[in-house]
Amino acid sequence: MAVFTEVGFAEADALVQRLGLGALQSLRGIEGGIENTNYFATTDQGDYVLTLFERLSFAQLPYYLELMRHLAERGLPVPAPVADPAALPGAAAHPLEQSASAPCPLLHTVAGKPAAVVQKLSGRSELAPTAAHCTALGTLLARMHLAGRDFPRIQPNLRGLPWWNETVPVVLPYLDAHQAALLAGELAYQNHLAESAAYQALPRGPVHADLFRDNAMFEPPRSEGEAPQLTGVFDFYFAGTDTWLFDLAVCLNDWAIDLPTGEPDAARTDALLGAYEAVRPLGAAERALLPGLLRAAALRFWISRLWDFHLPREASMLKAHDPAHFERVLRHRASMPAPRIAPAAPLVAAEPAATA
Repeated sequence: MAVFTEVGFAEADALVQRLGLGALQSLRGIEGGIENTNYFATTDQGDYVLTLFERLSFAQLPYYLELMRHLAERGLPVPAPVADPAALPGAAAHPLEQSASAPCPLLHTVAGKPAAVVQKLSGRSELAPTAAHCTALGTLLARMHLAGRDFPRIQPNLRGLPWWNETVPVVLPYLDAHQAALLAGELAYQNHLAESAAYQALPRGPVHADLFRDNAMFEPPRSEGEAPQLTGVFDFYFAGTDTWLFDLAVCLNDWAIDLPTGEPDAARTDALLGAYEAVRPLGAAERALLPGLLRAAALRFWISRLWDFHLPREASMLKAHDPAHFERVLRHRASMPAPRIAPAAPLVAAEPAATA
């Protein structure tokens, strides 16, 4: 959520007024994150977040925005993108939205970039989560997976295995021999895992794929003994169609990890997994492959942090994450017993039936 593109007050004001959100009162760039430009936009009607997408295209973005709307319509605490009333079906198109650059009414154009506006969630992120926070997160994650089963759009996880294979050769020159061996070896293991019959049969659908502790908001307990209230999750712009187990592994690798050491925390792991399975129990194959998917999730974020750290983009308020953290997480996860992997069965033409 760094600021790559500066947005003028007048342009932001014109957008929020066109969306029926009132007159803009203040506009403030948000520090943190490394992918998109984000602003807090306060109007006389409420608080919103304006996002300008720096890498995702107009063609790719409807998947993310429609997924957020889909989940919100099913009662999940996800901020629904605000639609342009003039671009809704049956309305006369707004003159600024008549080009092909805005393929859906949830997608807007600001400073020449694709943009979206969502309502700001209440509460704050819990950067030192307890087992109670992990319980709330596990419950919501399972509900999100089930609610996404009838989402009609399909779009691959853009930071999935093909991206890992493309990016590892780019970052390898920046690593020492021990790091390079770990990275190359783990990538080979994940390619092997992805070819297995058990992996290919895993349940899948829309996943958040980046649901870290700073992408969820909580209200603190109002009384002693009361659980914290999860008010919402946001930043779906790494979402995609992938295995639900990978999404669960991403969460376990952040919410249930000791940050200084990268070691798993047993109490938080049990709380998150237990809450998830109370809503959507894991199958036997998912249980068997969870250690491998925990390694996959650690690898994905080690690669992306290496890429962002060694090949940064220019932006104000940009702070790249330390890649060493997910190197530590991966080393811990790789020390766990690896699942036995059966290769995918080859396609064989059926033999003709015997004749009498």
